[in-house]
Amino acid sequence: MLVLLAASAQAQLRLPGGLGGGLPSVALPTLQAPRLPDLQSTNVALQGLRRQVTRELLRDNPMSLEADAAGEPVLRGELLLVDPSPASVDAALAAGYMLRRELALEGLGLRSLVLAAPPGMATAEALARLRALAPQLVADFHHVYTRSGSTPDAPTTAGITAAFAATPSARRRVGLIDSGIDRSHPALRRAELHGWGCANLSHPSPHGTAIASLLVGRDSWFSGVVPEAALHAADVYCGQPTGGSVEAIAQALAWMARERVAVINISLVGPPNPLLEAAVRAAAARGHVIVAAVGNDGPAAPALYPAAYEQVVGVTGVAPSRRVLPEASQGAHVAFAAPGAELAVAQAGSRGYAVARGTSFAAPLVAGLLAERMTEPNAQAAQHALRDLADGAVDLGERGRDTVFGWGLVAEQARNTPERIQAMAGVRR
Repeated sequence: MLVLLAASAQAQLRLPGGLGGGLPSVALPTLQAPRLPDLQSTNVALQGLRRQVTRELLRDNPMSLEADAAGEPVLRGELLLVDPSPASVDAALAAGYMLRRELALEGLGLRSLVLAAPPGMATAEALARLRALAPQLVADFHHVYTRSGSTPDAPTTAGITAAFAATPSARRRVGLIDSGIDRSHPALRRAELHGWGCANLSHPSPHGTAIASLLVGRDSWFSGVVPEAALHAADVYCGQPTGGSVEAIAQALAWMARERVAVINISLVGPPNPLLEAAVRAAAARGHVIVAAVGNDGPAAPALYPAAYEQVVGVTGVAPSRRVLPEASQGAHVAFAAPGAELAVAQAGSRGYAVARGTSFAAPLVAGLLAERMTEPNAQAAQHALRDLADGAVDLGERGRDTVFGWGLVAEQARNTPERIQAMAGVRR
């Protein structure tokens, strides 16, 4: 399983990971071994891989993580409260719960508290007792969300300000809530990047780097959807396997709101959570568009979040044949389909590129198209941008919106193919 994770292109699963590839002796990169395999022959395994990786995550981090009743990872001994009343907080503290920290999510108008369970009490029992103590309280586990795949981590470097040095302001801005970005990659060197998180440390990651390249990447042959846009990138993992908490994602959304980033891509998956829902609702009410991958747990699996929230634009993936990826989740929350297989992406820790597959990589293509249509958060502009994108979509399923393709296929011309990489390198050679 770990070998498969190390080889796969983060296809909406759990945990960080690495993209293969290398640098030839010519100016343009080629796909070199180890390159990512096409996963068409492993769709069944891919659908079950998230559960397997979750089990391994829980097994390897027993001191900090445990599972909720559905088997989803949560931070051990922590509970989240959303906009609690002073009376309910006082009641909780009097019952032995301890205040760990308070989150003032400026930009979203939200407040959240993180409580520690009473000593010796299991997290699930602590949550049940808290809800019984204050039925009006919005409380839940502190869930951990995960990236769509697993590859070797890139090295950590100091100085996020230096790593994300900004060039002159771009007209458009697009947001990314994910893992760290390799700013030194040729496809991202000229991009205007603004970073958030990790206490001024940069943790380059294959997944974040790949998604960033699909949004704002620019090389002699490679182009993201909006290479002229400024990328506001929030790292919610900081190189830690137990990263990706609801708290971090909500804080990242609040930062995006303060920065007035109109369109935000989230290629992360997990269960529903009231703090995540509240943050998504608040951002959408302020005119931000949140785009998220629907996940790769298979068409019959329960919906994953944040893509399944009503306010989020859920994106599925299709193969070059225009067939939906067999591993892609399906449901009423699917809004659009975009290329999700045989996608060239920047490879962290090198100058090369790799091949990616999964709904995780379809989402930024849709986010980029929406970012082309919006310069500021605005609810009316967001509705217009979504209608415009839907009007131009290729209707592949049942007439109108359906549960497989949503409104249809978009961004088909935005796919950088592996064949193009090899052809361009061959010309230069």
